[in-house]
Amino acid sequence: MTRMGDVLAGIHSTWEFDTDSVLIRFERGIRTPRLLQVLGERRIPYEALSTVDLAPGKRKGTVVLHAVPRRGADPLFDAAGGQLREAADPYRLVLPAERENLAGYYATELRGALGPPADEEARTYLVAAPPAPPAFKAYDGKVAFDGKEVSFRWFWTAASSAKWKAGDQAFRVSELTGVEWRSPEVSVGHLRLLRDGAAKERAGGEGQETDADTAADQDPASVVLGRGYGPVHESLPLAAAVLEAIRAAEPEDDDAARHRDHRANPADIADRIRHLGELHSAGLLTDQEFTAKKSELLAEL
Repeated sequence: MTRMGDVLAGIHSTWEFDTDSVLIRFERGIRTPRLLQVLGERRIPYEALSTVDLAPGKRKGTVVLHAVPRRGADPLFDAAGGQLREAADPYRLVLPAERENLAGYYATELRGALGPPADEEARTYLVAAPPAPPAFKAYDGKVAFDGKEVSFRWFWTAASSAKWKAGDQAFRVSELTGVEWRSPEVSVGHLRLLRDGAAKERAGGEGQETDADTAADQDPASVVLGRGYGPVHESLPLAAAVLEAIRAAEPEDDDAARHRDHRANPADIADRIRHLGELHSAGLLTDQEFTAKKSELLAEL
């Protein structure tokens, strides 16, 4: 791949290339989509990518460098299910047209770093889920996730009689098989927790409809998103965090164990901490943000 430290700056984000990954940093400007602001930055290993394309942008005078992650490599991408608006896609880098040749160079370099597994579904998440809010307000209830359990607490002003009858809900990660997220920006959205048969039987007994057959406003394993409640930048990161926890609770195969045992290069961690220090000194990171990011990097050692 390229020399470590190469940087390609675009609109709303900057890509910093390392030997085995790209660090994507998102701007905090008022024109930057809220989801990207919340993401802050994400490190994407090249092994997590499937394809890389370069194409003219919809805005005149721009080009777009677009990477697509492998299936199963990124919990955020899996949870989104192709529903994000282009402007909020964290894998798109919009550049002025005069940088097309430079962008083409990086696109070629990235394609060369993909390797044979690019077309295969990843057996473990290779990209970390973004930091999720511990709780958010959906239209008909409050959603909370502590890493081990998802809870729904219904609002009496909006929850259906079916949900009131079922009562507030709590779901252990070990009972879940997946998450279904429908964007509140497309229509009335929802966040639905998918459970195994045993968990559903304990919750409702025999003769109950399956999760997929029940409308979200009637399903105690779902909350309704929309009308200003459960916006994308809150509900999607939480959905991704739950997916990551579900995958982590599954038995590891050999590939997953090898990925877990991989440790970051200490020199790389030191460089990234120095960079954080520069951002902190420049006033671009608060004391709290600097401390949190530094702790995350040290945890990778």
